Amino acid sequence: MIKLLPDHYYHIYNHANSNEKLFREDSNYEFFLKKYHKHLSGFVDTLSYSLLPNHFHFLIKVLDEDTLLRNTFPKFKTLEKLLEKSYVSKRFSNFFSSYTQSYNRVYNREGSLFRKNFRKKIVMQDDYFSKLIHYIHANPVHHGFVNNMGSWKWSSYNCFLSNAPTKINRNEILDWFGGKEQFVKFHQQPIFLKSTDMFK
Repeated sequence: MIKLLPDHYYHIYNHANSNEKLFREDSNYEFFLKKYHKHLSGFVDTLSYSLLPNHFHFLIKVLDEDTLLRNTFPKFKTLEKLLEKSYVSKRFSNFFSSYTQSYNRVYNREGSLFRKNFRKKIVMQDDYFSKLIHYIHANPVHHGFVNNMGSWKWSSYNCFLSNAPTKINRNEILDWFGGKEQFVKFHQQPIFLKSTDMFK
């Protein structure tokens, strides 16, 4: 089981099995996000995301040690025990399993929906952090679903341009880029990362 450490940033991503689709209709995307927040709220901050028909990307920050222990007490009394059980990773696995079970019932299918073991990449460099957010938001354009990021309904891009309530940590990201105007300007540049960079 993958260990996700407190106070660390991660790129979480995965793909549907074979030529399957993770999302066949709008209600699937909505349900996926609802399940995501049900299983992960209180354990990670979500900084950006993009959901595509056959894959997804999240940039998350695992919450600090005190918060994790508070939200898992009395099950875990020490960080060592929590990490030993890879508890945050298990929350992700349970989320994917729960979504798959519901999806299978609706579409009368059987078996795993996702590729085995979701992928994660720790994000440590400032430059990569900025480029990754850009890559995640540009993913629908990169794959030809839309011509501009703002047209794709199932990413966090528009959350940063709006003042509407959101579960995305909007303030941290806008502060990182230096405000909304700089956030948009950065996203107007060419895509910095390639899909192959995600798997290095």
